[in-house]
Amino acid sequence: MSRRHSKAAVASAAASTEGLVVGSHGRHCIVETPDGQRRICHPRGKKSQAVVGDHVLWQPPPPGQGEEGTIEKVLERRNLLYRQDEIRTKTFAANIDQVLVLIAAEPVFSESQLARALIAAEDAGITPIIALNKYDLEEPFAMAWQRLEAYRGILNADGSARYPIIPLNLTSDDPEQKEALMDLLQGKRSFVLGPSGVGKSTLDAARLLFGPDSPLVPGAQAATNEISRVLNTGKHTTTTTSLYWMDEARSTAIIDSPGFQEFGLYHIAATDLPKCMPDIGALADQCKFYNCTHLHEPGCAVMAEVDNEGSPHYIHPNRYRIYAELFEELNAGFKY
Repeated sequence: MSRRHSKAAVASAAASTEGLVVGSHGRHCIVETPDGQRRICHPRGKKSQAVVGDHVLWQPPPPGQGEEGTIEKVLERRNLLYRQDEIRTKTFAANIDQVLVLIAAEPVFSESQLARALIAAEDAGITPIIALNKYDLEEPFAMAWQRLEAYRGILNADGSARYPIIPLNLTSDDPEQKEALMDLLQGKRSFVLGPSGVGKSTLDAARLLFGPDSPLVPGAQAATNEISRVLNTGKHTTTTTSLYWMDEARSTAIIDSPGFQEFGLYHIAATDLPKCMPDIGALADQCKFYNCTHLHEPGCAVMAEVDNEGSPHYIHPNRYRIYAELFEELNAGFKY
């Protein structure tokens, strides 16, 4: 690097300001400054990609060169949630405290999609929570709640639920529901993840929690709408990811994203799958063979506990079926 370029790089770093990415619209981002101001920015270079939740160093444009800032550097992340299939990688968000996997009693949710979302969260080291929406639909909700039995039985070492499951009705103003949600979300950045068509609306959830008069909920929506107008995204704003602060102190946030129809896990090796399925992983190192796939080997500790009711290490047949299907899928994917 020449001396002139070296000085320019030092000057660029010195002029950069730290900010938080609170919106993602394709390659454009919305960066929030420590005092709450928001600015449209784009990453420098084609390979640099910031996502919602990233802490970045950014620079305003030189005088007379527009209004868009430039993201100079993405600071170190503590986690990153994403999915990957044969064709593309979809990054959701970074530096999040928990994932709220939102499913609905109707239409009937896919247990495979639910399991995939939980596995992605486990792989990223992020706490997952399952929320079942539409408890006002009595019979469909009861059936859906029963289908979640396999997940209620998965416990941490201290006996607490690995996957807390909460009933929801986002169209209700039930005070008990609000209190339960507040206990889960307060002081955290929560990413709302769900399949398309479950009635997922982060702003509905925010209004349920903090009331329609919350000064930040409508303000956040107005800011998003204005930036969408500037970027000419119009009615396609549902394809974006946005962070909404829910309190004046900016300590509690909900991150919204588009619903998904498929959830690829090609970034996870088939042999690492037990690490992301706690009920399987708890027994994986007790098998006769160190390289057991838990599919057909003799002396497999995992297979011995499938549908073994009454055992403290009981594995639900549906969970094992999903494991076997995913193992074959991921194992085949890594051959190409």
